[in-house]
Amino acid sequence: MDALDLTAVVEELIVAARASSAQRSGRTIHGGRDHHLRQTVVALAAGGELAEHESPSEATVQVLAGRVTITAGESTWEGRAGDYLIIPPERHRLDALEDSAILLTVTVATRAT
Repeated sequence: MDALDLTAVVEELIVAARASSAQRSGRTIHGGRDHHLRQTVVALAAGGELAEHESPSEATVQVLAGRVTITAGESTWEGRAGDYLIIPPERHRLDALEDSAILLTVTVATRAT
């Protein structure tokens, strides 16, 4: 059984996001090419963003720390630590209202064998 201290990962990534010119950092903690889902912790310094982008597959966000807004079309959602959102299947963006971290879970197309 694999275990991970998410609190430590969040703290480390927020420090890295503050130091990054992109104002973000991330680490995939599960999944990838040979899995059906991928989970990535993404940290953003206050004012950082994930610019508008498409939803390539099903995705969810759980806010681990801080406060973020997600905007999709005319809809905006504000999440705080502990909140969970199913990402709508349309273009969207995420903005950090303060130093924040999210757990992004996406489905991944697996390779045919």
